[in-house]
Amino acid sequence: MTEGPTSRRVRGHGLELHYLDWGGPARTPAIALHGFALNCHSWDEVAPRLRSRVRLLAFDQRGHGLSDRADKVEDYTRENMVADVECAARALGLDRLVVIGHSMGGMNAMTFASRNPALVRALVLVDVGPEVSVDGAREVGQFVAGPYELDTLDDWVEHTHRYYPWRSKERIRARLEVSLRTTAGGKLAKQYDERFRAGFGGVAEARDSLAEAARALRCPTLLVHGAASPVLTREMAERFAASVPSVELVTIPGAGHSVAGDAPEAFLEAVEAFLDANSISA
Repeated sequence: MTEGPTSRRVRGHGLELHYLDWGGPARTPAIALHGFALNCHSWDEVAPRLRSRVRLLAFDQRGHGLSDRADKVEDYTRENMVADVECAARALGLDRLVVIGHSMGGMNAMTFASRNPALVRALVLVDVGPEVSVDGAREVGQFVAGPYELDTLDDWVEHTHRYYPWRSKERIRARLEVSLRTTAGGKLAKQYDERFRAGFGGVAEARDSLAEAARALRCPTLLVHGAASPVLTREMAERFAASVPSVELVTIPGAGHSVAGDAPEAFLEAVEAFLDANSISA
């Protein structure tokens, strides 16, 4: 039986960050950054196989999962989240690493890679680019602004499946079992800062700087796009890949925005082929 990950903590940019160290034999380190209002368990379906290729460290970004909450909501910025990654990488002695990021985490990963070219060996972006669909982003915001706590796990499974129709209820249940907390009143609540429900600058801010970061990418970059994604359209993904020479685009049929959870086998095949092409192996 495969051992599960080890829960650890490290100092970020003024806050402590929680992460899962998936261990394994691989020497190449990899940092994985989840999307907005998600957590380190976003990679649970793919991590057991990925850790044979990279030493995967799946982070809870500030305000998410078991990482510290910021004192002020204004401190949830892309600048601070990228600084968190920089501090954590230094503290853990990571070098020549692979960075994997989904949605908000992909924005942070892209910015980190553009600013730290000597540190980043390769980049995997999951359904995110320098531009995203306004309607799709609004849909994500509406989901986050919805229920923050419900009575039972079954209630959460039904609610979540309406938003993630590409994913089976069994996989949704497995994810929620480790991604909810029990409140003092006995309900099950989300595991992120409740203030996010009113808005979050870390996703929307500085579109121009994100485009600049994309243009500055020099490392091999894989863009994994969900064919049914409401957030990153096919046209946006193709424009990104066409405008930045280092970006390779793979579109996954039958996947929405959360590609790794919607179609884990196809996601793994794309990432493993990318690692092979760039001579990244255990």
